[in-house]
Amino acid sequence: MSRIGKKPIVIPAGVKVTCAGRLVQVDGPRGKLQHVVPPQVAVEVADGRVLVTRTTDNRIERSMHGLTRTLVANMVEGVSQGFKRELEVVGVGYRAEKSGKTLNLSVGLSHQVNFAEPAGITISVDKQVIRVEGIDKHLVGQTAANIRKVKKPDVYKGKGIRYVGESVRRKAGKAGAKK
Repeated sequence: MSRIGKKPIVIPAGVKVTCAGRLVQVDGPRGKLQHVVPPQVAVEVADGRVLVTRTTDNRIERSMHGLTRTLVANMVEGVSQGFKRELEVVGVGYRAEKSGKTLNLSVGLSHQVNFAEPAGITISVDKQVIRVEGIDKHLVGQTAANIRKVKKPDVYKGKGIRYVGESVRRKAGKAGAKK
């Protein structure tokens, strides 16, 4: 049995989970999410908990069991608390500014990069920290990765956009010419 798949998901107060066939909908104070579960698994709501079960014990169904349970748990957490990723801009002259629904990045390129805020995501800037928030864990992580991709941290000077708390492995520069 999948250890993760066996664990029930406790539904917090203010969150409503409904299952109609293979469609699971989760409504909460922050919004609404839905997901179509694969045919190998079944989702049931009972006694304020969500249970994910499977019919057989073959390899694909075991993997879908744990995956589906995790996706539904992320939906429940997202509509109740939300998800957040923080990035920091490191470098002399590197700036991030928010104007309307656009994030403007000046990160040492020949032009300013304008990053449009996707639907369902809120981007805010506080000094050199970019905060990406939303209810969909996948969309929050993908948006943060796309922002980081604009200028990844340099391995020699450490300049660029990195996650808060990310350690960048630095390389030594040239040793210098010998005479």
